[in-house]
Order: sequence, then structure tokens, then C-alpha cells
Amino acid sequence: MSELYIGLMSGTSLDGADGVLVDFSSPQLRVLAAATQVFSNSFRDELLSLNSPSGNELHRAALAANNLVEAYAKVVAGLLHDCGLQAKDIQAIGAHGQTVRHQPASGYTTQLNNPALLAERTCIDVVADFRSRDVAAGGQGAPLVPAFHRSVFGKPDATTLVLNIGGIANLSVLPVTGDVLGFDCGPGNALMDAWCLQHTGERFDAGGHWAASGNLIPALLASLLDDPFFALPPPKSTGRDLFSMAWLEKKLEPFGSQHAQDIQNTLTEFTARSCITSAGSYLNNCNELVVCGGGAFNHYLLQRLQAGLPSLKVVSSTDHGLPPLQVEAAAFAWLARQTMLRLPGNLPKVTGAAGLRVLGAIYPA
Repeated sequence: MSELYIGLMSGTSLDGADGVLVDFSSPQLRVLAAATQVFSNSFRDELLSLNSPSGNELHRAALAANNLVEAYAKVVAGLLHDCGLQAKDIQAIGAHGQTVRHQPASGYTTQLNNPALLAERTCIDVVADFRSRDVAAGGQGAPLVPAFHRSVFGKPDATTLVLNIGGIANLSVLPVTGDVLGFDCGPGNALMDAWCLQHTGERFDAGGHWAASGNLIPALLASLLDDPFFALPPPKSTGRDLFSMAWLEKKLEPFGSQHAQDIQNTLTEFTARSCITSAGSYLNNCNELVVCGGGAFNHYLLQRLQAGLPSLKVVSSTDHGLPPLQVEAAAFAWLARQTMLRLPGNLPKVTGAAGLRVLGAIYPA
């Protein structure tokens, strides 16, 4: 049986589709190739619009899912080409889809995807819809990456913290003994990126340089951190359903006119503080915070994390052999393998599900 899997991820940052081809034939996974398809501005805008109630949603969501799969298929073709492989060499594709609603309290989570079309386009078995089974078992359906983080970043002699900063930030706690923990911290890049795009025309604040040019607005930071989500105990998860631009605009109303770079600085500090507070309860026997996701390239944000967690060494996941933009895609290759082997993919202590569950649905080629 092949031990080659492809993982595909398009996260809440809405920047594009990332893919990796992973070899699981040895104890330490190997990423053989990585590829990305950047989303056009119009497609990104459509995905963002579908995160909120709007007209003709069902039709538009179906078309967006098809467009997403075409991007996925291009990523898969690129990975195969780069490695000189054929479809028959790959055991399965793990395709997360694009989250547009995350409402576990209401019993559902929605990821745009058309895995049947992806199987048709690639001639490879596709595993998709990873979150629904965990939600059906009473869980949050997220985060699903902590079990994967344990397999890649866990240490035998110290607790490791892994912070994924995508559109939303989530923390994995990997102790030497005991249960792995994990939960969403709050917004990662989502609000920073949206504010940057609105005021500079750039999709993100490269290196955090624009934020670093501004000054903190303490009262605004306090208001942002006052959201009830931050007082909830784990397990917990969130998304753009809560931390949207509409949410931010409401928070900004009492503060009148402010310099845009000062708000960017405050939003960056908001992400940093929410992550620092989340990590603060797990510092015992811990000496390292491993950062992955797009936020790992925001040097100013990493500086703020380091300042708030002086007892830890804040490092990029690259230092552990897996570049930041490959981690989540590799996680869904790992989850696809778990599904194909009929092994659980969730951690009940993380999601709150009633027990271990085999996740995902398989769409044969």
C-alpha cells in the first residue's frame, strides 16, 4: 500500500490553496513537494462574502466550491509533476475545504468543497468533510491539528507549545505525559489582513512593518480583549462568524477617527495578547513556542509574542523541519491517512467530542 498522501488546505486567511505531498513510509514524515495556488482578488472577495448571510447563497456557494476544487486540482497536478509521480502512486488526498460557517453550538460546520469533482479531476481517492463527525459527537470540530502536532513537534523531555497563526490562531499543548490539549485563541491574521487591505491595498502587512510604525491604543485593546469568547474555557473554537470586520467596526465606533497604522498596531497586539494569555497556563516544563501558519512571517508579531513570553524561545516551525505554510496542509494529509486506515483523527480532550472518532468521508477515484 502506498504511503504517499497529498494534503490540501485553504484557511481563514483566504489567501490561496496550499498543498503538500507527504511520504509516511518512515517514522518521521517527509514532505516531498509543496505547491500553492493564490486566489484571485475576486474569488477571495466572494469567499469572504459567503462568510456572512447574502443573496443567492446556495448557488454561489456551489459555484465557489467548484472553483476551489479547480484550484486544488492544479495544486495536485503541480505536486505530481514536481515529483515525477502519477495519480496511481498516491493513496489519497486530504482536502479540508474552505470554512464559511462554523457553528458547533448549533450542530454544524460548513466547509465549501466538492470532493466528488476533485476525485474526478485527479483520479485519486479524496478524503473530505473532516469536521462534521466530531461535531456530530458533540465536539467543536476544531482544532483538528493537535494530534498531528504531537506526532511532529512533541518532545520526550519537555512540554512544547505549537501556535498556528492563520486567519484564526490556535494553540496545541504537547506535554511529556498526559493528554494533548488544543483550542482556538482568537483571531490570528484575519482582522490584521482585512484592515491592511482596506487601508493600504495590500493583502497583508508584510513583516508587520506597517503595524510597527504605529502606536498602541490601550483603550481599544482592552475593548477588543473584552469579548466573552476569551473568558470561555477550552474546548473552544471560533471563526469569522464572530471575528469579522463588522465586529471590528462596532468596536471602533466609540474611538472616532484614529490613525490607520495605530489601529493596525493595536490589532497586532490584540492577536499577540490573546495568544500569550492562552499559552500562559501551560508554561510549566516548557521552553519553546513553535509558530506556524502565515503569522510566522510577521516579524513584529513574533517580537510581541517573545516579549510577552520571556521564559520561552519563540521559533518558526522551519526550525523543526516543516516550513510554516506546509504544516496545516501536511496535517490534512496525515488526517486522510488516519481515515484510510480507519484510525481516529480527533482528540476528545481538544474538541469536547464524546470520544475518539474516525473523521472524514471517502470519495473513491
